Amino acid sequence: MSGNNSIDKAKLADQLLIAVENNNIDHIQDLLSHLVAEEIAEILESSPIKVRQVLWQQIDSDKQGEILTHTNDEVKSNLLETMQPHEIVEIAEDLQTDDIADIAQSLPIHDQKTFLASLNEDDRNAVETALTYPEDTAGGLMSTDFISIRADVSLDVVLRYLRTLGAIPESTSELFVADRDGKYIGSLKLTHLLTHDEDTLVADILDQSLPAIRAFTPEKDVAHLFEKNDLISAAVINENHIILGRITIDDVVDIIREEGEHAQMASAGLDEDEDIFAPAARAAKRRTFWLGINLLTAIFASIVIGLFDASIEKIVALAILMPIIASMGGIAGTQTATIVIRAMATGKLGRSNSRSLLIKETTVGLLNGLIWALLTGTAVFFWFSDWSLSLIFAFALMINLIAAALAGALIPLFLQRMKIDPALASGLMLTTVTDSLGFFVFLGLATIVLL
Repeated sequence: MSGNNSIDKAKLADQLLIAVENNNIDHIQDLLSHLVAEEIAEILESSPIKVRQVLWQQIDSDKQGEILTHTNDEVKSNLLETMQPHEIVEIAEDLQTDDIADIAQSLPIHDQKTFLASLNEDDRNAVETALTYPEDTAGGLMSTDFISIRADVSLDVVLRYLRTLGAIPESTSELFVADRDGKYIGSLKLTHLLTHDEDTLVADILDQSLPAIRAFTPEKDVAHLFEKNDLISAAVINENHIILGRITIDDVVDIIREEGEHAQMASAGLDEDEDIFAPAARAAKRRTFWLGINLLTAIFASIVIGLFDASIEKIVALAILMPIIASMGGIAGTQTATIVIRAMATGKLGRSNSRSLLIKETTVGLLNGLIWALLTGTAVFFWFSDWSLSLIFAFALMINLIAAALAGALIPLFLQRMKIDPALASGLMLTTVTDSLGFFVFLGLATIVLL
């Protein structure tokens, strides 16, 4: 099914591109009218900038706000740059406060102040509160669209209060219960509200087991709490336990998706929010840093090889076998690093169990080293008819696989301690270790034994 969806989206994108080229506005509007906000956001992200601007102009203003909430940060900023301040205020009118805060964060400081000043007082206060917290924390994610009630009232009073409001925020599955000072006590599920006698007090059926989330909790930990407790929504509180807002499951789904994209893009030194159609000069500027780092690691490996240039000149087989050593070490190290980074991201790896994981991964490296040393050593003997060369190759491969497993576990842990994103830098450091060490051991042993 997903494959068919991908094909349909590709066909739709092609149809929209042709319609833009032919300036067929009616056809563009007809195609867009059959799509939901998330699908339009994907189309915009996958469209060249000029096409994107044409498509954006044909989208109804009452849909633009919701669409912006599903685009990545760079595309969102680029689209906002094409709009007038009053247009931005207009599309934000029907959004929840966390989405309005996202739009505000995407604006330049001067435009942000103008935008906030144009909001009504309630929205402005809520957005300014959200902006005081880092974007990747619970406070930055929360929406202030929630309903709180007191514990000392009956369900009949609560029902009459809800009827007075006339509407409840989207994705509301429970009401938050607070004391007279606004401090969080627990929650009242809507199902309990509807199924219990109206004379029942809220205090008698409120749920105090569901945790509230502190405003400065990192978004990764927020996702773990939702997963562990099967939450649909959760209250966000400050250090005094005052309820500030709420986070809903749709926010957590966005966190999980962004984390997956981050891990994938960071492995290549890229930003998950990068516009795929960003100007070439800007994209080149972003990528050149990591290309430079990669060049330095490659130069280091070349220097190691250069130390044994005389050996390589005399024994051509060394040059033939060297890439195998490096490749096997690189794959083994990447396997371990992927497991470690994933365990760190999901909160399953900490100081208490990191030593056990190091021992386990080193043992895996040793076992794989023994297996592949035996197989490849035998193959090298039949290839070159030289027992000395085959033993040297087998030993060097085993050492490199053990070192790769150890490095694959240690490097992410070290980077995390240094407050550096392991997904961003582990690959380059790991490549340096496996390539350089593999070349050094193999060529060094060959020089000593064979020459």
